[in-house]
Amino acid sequence: MKDKVSFYDTTLRDGAQTKGISFSVNDKLRITEMLDKVGIDYVEGGWPLSNPKDLEYFRDVKKLKLKNLKIAAFGSTRKADTKAADDPNLIALIKSETEVVTIFGKSWDLHVTKIFKTSLDENLRMIHDSVGYLKSQKRKVFYDAEHFFDGYKENKDYALRTISAAVNAGCDAVILCDTNGGTLPLELAKIVGEVVLKVPVEVGVHIHNDSDVAVANSIVGVQAGARQVQGTINGLGERCGNANLISVMADLEFKLGLKSKVDAKQLTVLSRFVADVCNMKQSDNQPFVGSSAFAHKAGVHVHAVRTEPRTYEHIKPELVGNDRQILVSELSGRTTILAKAEKLNVKLDKKDPNTKRILDVVQELEHQGYHFEAAPESFELLVKKIIGKHKNFFELQEFRVSIEKAGDHVKNEATIRLTVGNNQEHAAALGDGPVNALDKALRKALKDFYPTLSEMHLTDFRVRVLDEKEGTAAKVRVLIQSQDKERSWWTIGVSENIIEASWLALVDSVEYKLYKDLTSKKS
Repeated sequence: MKDKVSFYDTTLRDGAQTKGISFSVNDKLRITEMLDKVGIDYVEGGWPLSNPKDLEYFRDVKKLKLKNLKIAAFGSTRKADTKAADDPNLIALIKSETEVVTIFGKSWDLHVTKIFKTSLDENLRMIHDSVGYLKSQKRKVFYDAEHFFDGYKENKDYALRTISAAVNAGCDAVILCDTNGGTLPLELAKIVGEVVLKVPVEVGVHIHNDSDVAVANSIVGVQAGARQVQGTINGLGERCGNANLISVMADLEFKLGLKSKVDAKQLTVLSRFVADVCNMKQSDNQPFVGSSAFAHKAGVHVHAVRTEPRTYEHIKPELVGNDRQILVSELSGRTTILAKAEKLNVKLDKKDPNTKRILDVVQELEHQGYHFEAAPESFELLVKKIIGKHKNFFELQEFRVSIEKAGDHVKNEATIRLTVGNNQEHAAALGDGPVNALDKALRKALKDFYPTLSEMHLTDFRVRVLDEKEGTAAKVRVLIQSQDKERSWWTIGVSENIIEASWLALVDSVEYKLYKDLTSKKS
């Protein structure tokens, strides 16, 4: 087995077909730059004949100073009974001026006769003529054999003839596509292995995830001899998505030892970056790069990981740019508390009374409805309070929140009175909602004492009813995400009153910001 593999990213085209995603040209350019930084070999920029956005992308991408990445334009073979040199799609591919061109053709006789409504021989000519024309224009040509595995299973001879048509015309690589995502790993590996023995050019795989085995199929495809893997970041794509390149790249490097240009330490950053551009939350349990990929909650697991990480971690998290998380909950034992404290640079041992105090308080608060693994910064403040290292930045005297509705207009106002040192402060503010008004009033009261609060803002607000059976009297849990120019953090509050729960989370959010600013000054 050769020890090198190349990666072809199609997030900008296949990924853009994900329900709810629409990339702007700027989005596509930003993702292109990130893929280049990570070391991906090829990126499929789009289909230049399909829309003006892709045309603009191919024009603007030339201005980027890319170091690793080659841009590919995507399209189809010529239409039936049309000369390749006169086909608008092929002409558009040439005008895109990319070094690489990828075209797809039909490998399944069902598609040729039922969808294209042409003869099997004409389909072979369409493939041959299209590849030949693009090669005559000095392009590197990848041929995507669409629906190859379905075609191979129903008419093996014809499926192979379609590939031969592309190879004989001079294509640089043949990509076997499981377009419907219905092939299972052992069957796919067998077919890829048979094709690799018959084809004199590089073979690649392009797998869809409809059977939830796209990553596995990509890996066994490589084990069977494929040397190019196509896919998307985070498994984006039409229907159930494409093979998740993040997992494929990590598995091939750390499980099979295959070499590529990819900097695996950038994979977590890449995954989160693409999720952010897509305005989608990265899945917490996404292998390798998710926030839970190396998270440990049970006390037995935590103890084992602290002694020997390999007991519950299949690779070192830092290899993919991730980190280990020790989650604190009512299931935690003293080992978990010690591990978490160590990460917070707090020196404790099992005999320290503070260790038991922290554990007891955590278990009691989680029984009330707190959820510290979702709000680690609130846990950090709790630890500081229990060990006596917390600074009281202010003390609340009282607050009042009023909501008035007159016609179609709703007015939300908050007034607050608090103490900062020896100073009494009183402030009022209007907001888009009661929590927003309360947030504004608190900041207004503190702004002269703590100017850096102007740097932070709330980015997420989540409410959950903890016991639906209690109806409107049920406790609610409020999670608040805040952010400044350097970090993002989560805090929590629980109460039967949603405003009080919001206030508790809001106070932790502000105090965490002030605490971090204070410790950074000292260091």
